[in-house]
Amino acid sequence: MKVTVARPTGLCFGVRRAISELENALENVGKIYGLGSPIHNPQEIERLEKLGLVVVKDPADIPPGQPAFIRAHGVSPEVRASLLRRTDRIVDGTCPFVRNVQEKAALLRQEGYRLVIVGDASHPEVQGIMGYAGEGARVVGNASEISPDARNGKIGLVCQTTQKVSLLEKVVRGLLTHTEELRVFNTICGATLERQQAVMDLAPRVDGMIVIGGKNSANTGKLVEISREAGVSTLWIEHYEELDGGWVREKENIGIAAGASTPEWLIRQLISTLESARSPRGMD
Repeated sequence: MKVTVARPTGLCFGVRRAISELENALENVGKIYGLGSPIHNPQEIERLEKLGLVVVKDPADIPPGQPAFIRAHGVSPEVRASLLRRTDRIVDGTCPFVRNVQEKAALLRQEGYRLVIVGDASHPEVQGIMGYAGEGARVVGNASEISPDARNGKIGLVCQTTQKVSLLEKVVRGLLTHTEELRVFNTICGATLERQQAVMDLAPRVDGMIVIGGKNSANTGKLVEISREAGVSTLWIEHYEELDGGWVREKENIGIAAGASTPEWLIRQLISTLESARSPRGMD
């Protein structure tokens, strides 16, 4: 069995930066309240909780004056204001690429454009962007969701940082011929594009692809979609213990890809397990 790892893979700059800042804060204060999971990976969250992270859903759940952490997905201006009413001890881990989307959305709003955001309406990054987008903003997850009234007037478009380029292109085409003015910012981050391209390049060269990452990770899910669209048998796992031994034994060439929120230690565990499977008794 041959094992090939897609490059780049694993933690992106934004997530790595956020986790580093969180770890530094935990080392200094011992306990910090994170507004939502700081990374879409259950195993990494468990590790961080052992260091003193407490994950909460709402600013009201943070005891007054206690340190709070904003994850890489960012928050809306309203949520930030709520945090500041609870505490002035805020560690801001917002990814610079996400902050760029927020700023572009605010700019388009100021210039009189009605916003269309390409992404998943339930995703925390998109919910934060909506706070900058203003009244009448719409979130679309595919081109068929573009309503007739969304095509009227001046339309400004931004995109969730982890979306596929193909989806952005379809939405732009859907708006282009029905809008008197369309201004588009391609805000898909470079790390996302690189990881997606790496899977596209690797998929034709393997007979099985393992994508490792949290099941609640949007960018990991996109890698799974791309791999399956390429026609290669694909497993989506969160950790090596979820491997299907029968599936592995049937493969001669296995590719590994990991979402931008998958830490290196989980990738190393997976590689080590696959290497042990090369032996005659491996994965019995």
